[in-house]
Amino acid sequence: MKKTDQASNPPNVSDYHSVVMENVLLRDEVHQLKNRVEWFEKQLFGRKSEKRVIENPYQDDFLTPPTTTPAEPEAKITVSYERGTAKKVRPDNCTTDAGLRFSDEVPVEVIRITPPELIGEGANDYDIVDTNISRKLAQQPASYVVLQYETPVIKHKTTHAITTTPMPAQVLDSSLADVSLLVGLLVDKFLYHLPLYRQHQRMGLQGITVSRASLTNWVKRTIELLRPIVEAQLAHVLLSKVLAMDETPIKASREHKGKMKTGYFWPIYGEDHEVVFTYNESRGRQHIESTLKKQFQGTLITDGYSAYARFAEQTQGVTHAITAPRINPAT
Repeated sequence: MKKTDQASNPPNVSDYHSVVMENVLLRDEVHQLKNRVEWFEKQLFGRKSEKRVIENPYQDDFLTPPTTTPAEPEAKITVSYERGTAKKVRPDNCTTDAGLRFSDEVPVEVIRITPPELIGEGANDYDIVDTNISRKLAQQPASYVVLQYETPVIKHKTTHAITTTPMPAQVLDSSLADVSLLVGLLVDKFLYHLPLYRQHQRMGLQGITVSRASLTNWVKRTIELLRPIVEAQLAHVLLSKVLAMDETPIKASREHKGKMKTGYFWPIYGEDHEVVFTYNESRGRQHIESTLKKQFQGTLITDGYSAYARFAEQTQGVTHAITAPRINPAT
């Protein structure tokens, strides 16, 4: 009976073909879904090198509607030369190291200086014929102010001699930076770890236009003014009979390929609770010898670094003391 039914009803070829095609499509869909799951797992749990890298950050996302606002072209600064002259033609928004421009939002504090000739009994012998204006960029807490010095140019009525009133003594000669600005630059940079480029950005946000190279130059010149103080403090610390010294690695100036190279702070702690931070690019014994030799006599306390021990052995009058033994992680 079954054989008769099978013979009378042969299998449909088209149905078989559709089942095969459906099976192929389902396998392909499963393969695609597996690839998508594997991709998402890499984004969540994979190493940084396996994660997605967006080739074009400005390309619209397929989940958000496209934007039609055209991008504004970046402003270009060009520097040209006038024919027949060696003078550069700079745009209005460009400044040099000696330049200072400020917007109307920046407050200006006027300081009027009276020359000694206009004070006392002989004041009537002079007339003010002109006024010289010098501006210094000063700093106030969380703000900037421009100090405008007005120095009269006077003429003697009888002799007609012209005298220019000198400016008050400044910390940096031929500089537009006031002492308050110099202190603010150093405090923000070395105490609050605010880089100069961020201070430069802050000035720009408050309407001050000044060269970024000027900030670097002012900091370097101000540091040189403080160097005698540091040297005097170091000399006083080295008079101690008991001295503590250590070395701490830091990332210092850049070397090739933009990488930071390692330098070392060498703090020295004296009996009067003074700490002087000396610096050297190396961790070798040469810095210990150049800093302490012929200046220090007494007990040198360290953490057991062998360079200190060798220095003490070869230096008369120096005793080496170790605060705690070094522990080798490998042991």
